[in-house]
Amino acid sequence: MSLIIRHVLGAFAIASASACLAGCATTQTSPTFDAAAVAPPPPADAVEQVGPVDAIAVQGGDFYAQMKDAGFNVPALKPGQVDAAFLRKSVAYSTKEAPGTIVVDPAKHYLYYVEAGGRATRYGIGVGREGFAWTGEATIRSKQEWPDWYPPKEMVERRPDLKHQLVELQSGLGMHGGPGNPLGARAMYLWQGDKDTLFRIHGTNEPWTIGKSQSSGCIRMINQDAMDLYQKAAVGTRVVVLPANVARR
Repeated sequence: MSLIIRHVLGAFAIASASACLAGCATTQTSPTFDAAAVAPPPPADAVEQVGPVDAIAVQGGDFYAQMKDAGFNVPALKPGQVDAAFLRKSVAYSTKEAPGTIVVDPAKHYLYYVEAGGRATRYGIGVGREGFAWTGEATIRSKQEWPDWYPPKEMVERRPDLKHQLVELQSGLGMHGGPGNPLGARAMYLWQGDKDTLFRIHGTNEPWTIGKSQSSGCIRMINQDAMDLYQKAAVGTRVVVLPANVARR
């Protein structure tokens, strides 16, 4: 494919993503729409009633145990919150992509961090109800720990109950980063050259949405997984998002 055609398709894809999904909020650009950040409440069977902390069983073992980070508490993943098929796992993965590349497979609700020797770390993800409106290649332009969230005024008008959670921040009305923030513990911002794709890879405080299509475009991960990927993926990491109708593992 010629460079000119690739450029035109890339520009069209970004425009389509903006129109259809308007992406996730960011702390570095003007506030953008993030319906992904307010997902449906968990199903009744996804929230387990538990006793004292020392009696809580942890789904996925040490990977998903409770931890402290930057003064915040990252809760343990409770049994049954996420289908076991979407827990972090080292897998055989045949790909032409170089080690260090991130491959997102929205059709299967997986994200792969490619490693040497035909292996990858596979993470479960949540994606948009509509499927991805944007596919292609991008790079991680920046990363944020416990990012702030800026819902657009349209969302606040639709959800007046959000107002009491918002304060004036450096980029407008938003929510400070923390355990209650919809963007979770980490966020990685995807750009194509000097163009913001409006897609982000980020954590979530709604783990029951992992492995499902209940958000509106961003790539959401279990907080512990987002933290793990954040450590591995440097700024400049190449990200390949496969078409939503491509079925791969």
